[in-house]
Amino acid sequence: MTIKAIIIDDEAFVRDHVREILEENYSKEIVVVAEAHGVEKGLEAIEKFDPDLLFLDVNMGDGTGFDLLDKIPQKNFDLIFITGFDEHAIKAIKVGALDYILKPIDDDELLAAIDKSVNSRQSDSHLEKLLEVSGEYFRGSEKKRVILKTTDTVYAIYEDDIIYCRSDGNYTTFYTRQMEKIVVSKPLKKIEEILSESHFIRCHQSYIVNKQHVLKYNKKGVLIVHMDIQVPVSSRRKDYTLKMIFD
Repeated sequence: MTIKAIIIDDEAFVRDHVREILEENYSKEIVVVAEAHGVEKGLEAIEKFDPDLLFLDVNMGDGTGFDLLDKIPQKNFDLIFITGFDEHAIKAIKVGALDYILKPIDDDELLAAIDKSVNSRQSDSHLEKLLEVSGEYFRGSEKKRVILKTTDTVYAIYEDDIIYCRSDGNYTTFYTRQMEKIVVSKPLKKIEEILSESHFIRCHQSYIVNKQHVLKYNKKGVLIVHMDIQVPVSSRRKDYTLKMIFD
């Protein structure tokens, strides 16, 4: 079955680049059925061709990719965002656990993103939820959520409900206010990238704590948080941690 793709980007050379990569590497699997340079024309193309795969720019002349997605009731496609180095947009995409490639486009990164879509060939059944969370962050929603994917579940968790995170190699466990443990296959460094710096602090090589849930710091070198749980503070991070929480 041929995959129908649409490329929406306000830069013609970016659209050309993506199309060339597809033609050179996926001519048997993917056909580009339309291109568009903005939100209005992009929406028309999606409604007309019902794509399986969408390459979508974040910031365009007549709006954003999130504006376009808001106008689509049924999102039955795989999605790969294309974005310039916009820290806010990148963070929004990461918070929603969505796929993206950066401009200027690196061919290997583009191929990896396309491979992931081609090999799975199933639109994420949770795409609505992922986009909702990303959109909230992108638009500056007061209460922020993050997407956490486990082997069998996708969670949309409010940051306020996360007490702390603990890493074990390439896995991180989230401990929530509801006393739920959520284990994701990501190292703490990646988790740090999606959490708000205003709420969370890396207090130890293996721990991130939500400052809102810290009750006190004791002489044993630990933070006491919700339900009297103890979160260790490394000696190297002690001064910075205490300053950020208690000053």
